[in-house]
Amino acid sequence: MRRRISLAAGGLALAAALAATAPAAAASPDKPVTPQRTQDVEYFTGPDGHPRHTTIPASPPLPRPLAPAAKGDGDVTPVVSNGPVGSKLDVVFIGDGYTAGQQDAFHAAVRTKWAKMSAVEPYASYAGLFNVWAVDAVSRESGVTNDPAKGVKKDTALRSYFFCDDVERLLCVDTARVEAYAAKAPAADLVVVLSNSAKYGGAGYNDVVSQAGYDGIATASSDHPKSDQVAVHETGHSLGKLADEYQYDEYGTYTGAEPGDTNISTLDAGQQSAQRKKWYRWIGRTSPDGGTVGAYEGGGYYPKGLYRPTENSIMRTLGREFNLPGREAMIAGFYRHASVLTSDSGRYGTVSRRERVVVRPAVPTATVRWYVDGLEAVAARGRTEVVPRMLGVPGDGRPHTLTARAVDRTDAVLDPELRKRLTGSLTWQVTR
Repeated sequence: MRRRISLAAGGLALAAALAATAPAAAASPDKPVTPQRTQDVEYFTGPDGHPRHTTIPASPPLPRPLAPAAKGDGDVTPVVSNGPVGSKLDVVFIGDGYTAGQQDAFHAAVRTKWAKMSAVEPYASYAGLFNVWAVDAVSRESGVTNDPAKGVKKDTALRSYFFCDDVERLLCVDTARVEAYAAKAPAADLVVVLSNSAKYGGAGYNDVVSQAGYDGIATASSDHPKSDQVAVHETGHSLGKLADEYQYDEYGTYTGAEPGDTNISTLDAGQQSAQRKKWYRWIGRTSPDGGTVGAYEGGGYYPKGLYRPTENSIMRTLGREFNLPGREAMIAGFYRHASVLTSDSGRYGTVSRRERVVVRPAVPTATVRWYVDGLEAVAARGRTEVVPRMLGVPGDGRPHTLTARAVDRTDAVLDPELRKRLTGSLTWQVTR
């Protein structure tokens, strides 16, 4: 999705450009003009192409709650379960263009797409932070409108269609219907719509106000082998809060204030290092997307006046990797929703002296320490299961507190303020 980047002059120019494309409401002598609500969407011209963005009419609110279209409509299936809701980042996939008899095919598509998404770093190293859910949306017809050609009509649950805004690869949906289905999942931090098609396409939605709590929607064709890259790029916005690193020649030179986004700046590499700002800690290091971290002119839609960290990351071109500053930002996003440490022990917050207590660090770079009444049990450092009695908790009938703390010591994060957030703790009262 294309975020409204924190640019003073740039934001105004972009808003003006988008407003010019929005259809005007009809005026009458007795009724004032009401501007039509619009939504910003990002789309991709091809599997290895640069993204583009446009503005489309917003989906109208649903007049009433959706009734189940058929048996199984709205069913929720856990696909990946790594821990309790609330302690993990919950990804919700919703299918469109799948009939009642095709829901197994939708679930298979979810598993395939998530496997590809979670193979991309830093997802791969942090797979333990995610739960994944599949929400069945039963369609009356199989497929997607305007697939394989313009003019083909399909009656589907989420109203997916290609040629949105007359752009063939732009795959739009009814966002109000998406919200209704996403709300059925136990939690929704990310939402991905898989539309039943082998045709390349997708979209990233911005300006979606979600009662379920997610930021934006990514759409992708279910059976195209590279459509997962659309969803990965979009999470760079929703999770990493990263700006787009591509540009439009017609935007000219940026002259506004320093952007708030972590991956674009008015400062070149020397200025960043001198002022200790933006991605200065990473400058000079070899980046996984190729080349060396520096300051490359062009980004945030402007060819001049703004710099990006590397020549060509996934925030500029699909099929690439996140650069080093981008990976750090993504990890920060993961930890806004998930905890490094979970446990099924002592579900009511109490354990006995002889009870085995087990914790699960979400990542291999996390180290665990144990504390009894605030004092570390040094001999248990690094262990993922303990028995309170063996840690020295006395059987004196008095209350005692057992605490497990974990710290993610990844070298993919250099920002000391962010490092403070890569921690988690769990506490139990020892009852007897």
